[in-house]
Amino acid sequence: MVLKRRISFQWRLFLPLVAIIWLLVISIGVWSYYNGRKHRIEQIRSQIDLVSARILSAYEEDFDPVSFLRFVQMYYLKNPLYDQIRVSMYYDGKLLYAVGDEVKLSDLETLNSKGITSLSLENTRDRRGNTNFYYEVARSGDRRLIVYSVLPLDDDVRAMVRGSYSFYIFLLVMAGVATLMAFLMSRKLGHDIKLLRNFALRAGSDPTFVPSMAFSHDEMGDISRQLVRLFDERNTAILKIKREHQVALHAIEDKVRLKRELTNNVNHELKTPIGVIKGYIDTLRDNPDMDPASREHFLTKASEHVERLVTLVNDLSSITRLEFGAKMINVEPLNFHEIVFRCAGDYEATGVLRDMVFNYDVPVTCRIIGNEGLLTGVINNLVKNAVHYSHGTECNLILTGQDDTFYHFAFYDNGQGVKESSLEHLFERFFREDTGRSRKAGGTGLGLPIVLSTIEALGGTIVASNRDGGGLLFRFTLRKAK
Repeated sequence: MVLKRRISFQWRLFLPLVAIIWLLVISIGVWSYYNGRKHRIEQIRSQIDLVSARILSAYEEDFDPVSFLRFVQMYYLKNPLYDQIRVSMYYDGKLLYAVGDEVKLSDLETLNSKGITSLSLENTRDRRGNTNFYYEVARSGDRRLIVYSVLPLDDDVRAMVRGSYSFYIFLLVMAGVATLMAFLMSRKLGHDIKLLRNFALRAGSDPTFVPSMAFSHDEMGDISRQLVRLFDERNTAILKIKREHQVALHAIEDKVRLKRELTNNVNHELKTPIGVIKGYIDTLRDNPDMDPASREHFLTKASEHVERLVTLVNDLSSITRLEFGAKMINVEPLNFHEIVFRCAGDYEATGVLRDMVFNYDVPVTCRIIGNEGLLTGVINNLVKNAVHYSHGTECNLILTGQDDTFYHFAFYDNGQGVKESSLEHLFERFFREDTGRSRKAGGTGLGLPIVLSTIEALGGTIVASNRDGGGLLFRFTLRKAK
């Protein structure tokens, strides 16, 4: 089995670029060589043709062509390119003048018989020198004067035709620089593509993948970083949805648990007084001859448990109304001082406080938004809680501060407080720190939950804590009346 090795993106980009660069350089070099060679040959041709043309022109204008040929001889002998030029001038077949070695008429006739054109680059052989040369024949209009020009291909002429190597060296240097730049560019781009490919593979297969690639600071790097940012945002959104789902699921489970606990607690709280009442009634029915004192005792106990049952049902009704009908509660501006003042008067008249004292410090200008019946219930439940469970001698309700929206109040007693572990459960339904003694005190376990539901329904907050000097402290807020 033959394993095919994947060619990296860098080389798949670099090789075509290099091929294009070198193809372009070679094409420019070949074109420059042949075009330059042709141009230089035309220069040589024009120089030799100029000599013949000037000689014929002098002849046609009745000037002595020999004088001009002597001038040509002095001029070209100083030029290393044309110092080997041979020019022979014949008049009626006789040699008039020759520059350099004579070009014999018989030699030129032989060349003409071979079909050699003027200024040819053919490898034509001279009988004497066996040397390549450029060849020109010019005749006057009367065909009497003939000028033969021959330029042998010595080293200088060959160098002239071939041209300089500096341009081709420059092309090679530029090709090398372009190749290096193509390599660097393809390596940089290939690096980003490789990182992006690895990111895509990891992101698609590993849900816990945290990208940390160092992309370059260019357009490709910006695109890559944007993709990574979108991936991070997607993962963050997925984690957020999962957390929200877990929270919602936990809330549903808590709601189901609380509902189940509430149902069990309600059943238990209802069964206890109902069972006691049934027991007393059954005893009275089974003993018709019971003495009047015992009968009165049983009827009194049954009546007490009926009252407790009525109170429990009323408290459950209040909590249900507060939780599910909070938006339908009628609220209005109230003077909270007057509500507290009336409650204090009722406590003195009914003896609810027993051996405790209720003190309050609420300004007569304290106006709030609320419901008078519900706020009276809040104060009554806080006071009853202190009377039944604090074992203190006094309870107090005071205004502790205010801001633009709320009044801040504190209700506290000087009793024994509660265990720190019980503080977070005080507002739970049917919670009792000491179940046995709480039942004997006559509480339903719904007083503080009603307080919490009322305060929250009116837009405030309430928290409980133990006082440093002893006793239980409730801090709550009520909205100001504008």
